[in-house]
Amino acid sequence: MFRFAGTAGPDNVLSVLPTLAAPLTPARPAVTRTAYWIRLLPALAALACVTRVPSFVRPLWNPDEGYLAVQAGLLAHGGRLYETVVDRKPPLLPWLYEAAFAVCGSGSLTPLRVLAVAAQLLTAALLASVARRRWGDTAGRTAGVLYLLVSVGLNPEDAQAATFEVFILPGTAAALWCADRGRWGAAGTAVACAFLTKQTGGAVLLPVLWLLYRRGGAPARGARRAGAVRAPRAGGVRLAAGFALPVLCAALATDPAGFLFWTVTGSAAYASFAGSELLVLGRGLANTAILAVACAGLVPPVVRALRARTTGAARAPEAGGAMGADLWLWLASSAGAVVLGFHFFGHYYLQLLPPVALLATAALQLLPRARLTSAVLTSGCCCALFLTWGLLAPRPELAHAQRLATALAQRTAPADRVLVWGMHPETYWLADRTPASRYLTAGLLTNYSGGRDGPRVGEKYAVAGAWPVFRAEMTTRAPALVVDDSRGAPYRPDRLPSLRRLLAGRYEEVARVDGAVFYRRIPVG
Repeated sequence: MFRFAGTAGPDNVLSVLPTLAAPLTPARPAVTRTAYWIRLLPALAALACVTRVPSFVRPLWNPDEGYLAVQAGLLAHGGRLYETVVDRKPPLLPWLYEAAFAVCGSGSLTPLRVLAVAAQLLTAALLASVARRRWGDTAGRTAGVLYLLVSVGLNPEDAQAATFEVFILPGTAAALWCADRGRWGAAGTAVACAFLTKQTGGAVLLPVLWLLYRRGGAPARGARRAGAVRAPRAGGVRLAAGFALPVLCAALATDPAGFLFWTVTGSAAYASFAGSELLVLGRGLANTAILAVACAGLVPPVVRALRARTTGAARAPEAGGAMGADLWLWLASSAGAVVLGFHFFGHYYLQLLPPVALLATAALQLLPRARLTSAVLTSGCCCALFLTWGLLAPRPELAHAQRLATALAQRTAPADRVLVWGMHPETYWLADRTPASRYLTAGLLTNYSGGRDGPRVGEKYAVAGAWPVFRAEMTTRAPALVVDDSRGAPYRPDRLPSLRRLLAGRYEEVARVDGAVFYRRIPVG
């Protein structure tokens, strides 16, 4: 599968390697292109399915899936995003969940898991296309396979969940694919799709702008200088329009002021790790180490290629050009997206994998064939390790949420509104009960989002204006049952005056389940 043949061999590739931006390779006959993809796509599809098998063995992998499922249910029953349904995320993924539930029902996340497989396959195919265009047929196969092998290289609750980062990746890969071909309007639209899935998806704009600059700075032979100036300007206009139009449409389809607040201006407290430095740095180091294990087959070729360049070894100039400044910029901007907000959750690291896969593929073109075999085998073994982890690892928090949901469903009627005070919104979905508040977790009301320590957790650190809205909700649609699932965390009710007064004056304790306290509303009169 990875055998170098014809002009795709490593020595011949060197003669046509790009200096920075990878220009077009000679056109191939249509039948050759068709035959290539007919052989490659089924193999990538099979590998994508295998790597996502663990995602189907559990009803839910992390609270983000639960949050999205509850949001989708509220939207389906007349809720409005950024008004009666709120989160710090853009709208595309809540809409996707809502559409999947409308078609397949809301009782299972299986349709979203299938869509996640499709997203990973599309990402792999786009990376394969970029690599094939730059370095030949073998490189295309290598990039697609390596990406899928490392795509599960994190804690399974991060890698296997059908959440934001998985659906960012096709947009980021498509943005580079379009920019590589000078399709600037489409590149802008792809960046917008990534951004509208999660804000950090917009990081791919940096390598796209670099490619735009390089195309303008290297006009075709004989072109007039004025034409060289107009080309990047026209491309920049198309890029900006392609990005702005989808974002503007999304804002108008929701609530423009709410869209701006919840996706951009209202997250200042969330993007700070004051008071939790050791906690978040420890998490960052742990997730970096996990990803390093997954990329054990990819990092050494890149290091060897760079070492050859810095030591002046043969073929060193081509090493820098083959790997491409745009790919390094993509990696750097993705790393910035991981760092942004100082939370370092494992799923943030997924954005690093497409540029890493392409950089490793580029490096492998400059190294002996044995290095290619070693990289694929090492990545395959690591993939097997992470798949085993996903299939066998216990999920105690899921079991806890399931026990709470069972108890909650037994103590309420389907039409009752309930409040689960905790960080597990999936309890609402598992119990099939409607939340009494638009704030689905305690995080938005206390700034505990991101697993912070106590110093910056409390009412005064909440999203601006959240507590007056919450108190009004507790009056106009008071929950029939309140579940305090704080279990001693910094956001527990005895640290929050408003919630403490609510429970003391209008509710009574009726049960304790798995560490959570159940409160029933006291009948009036």
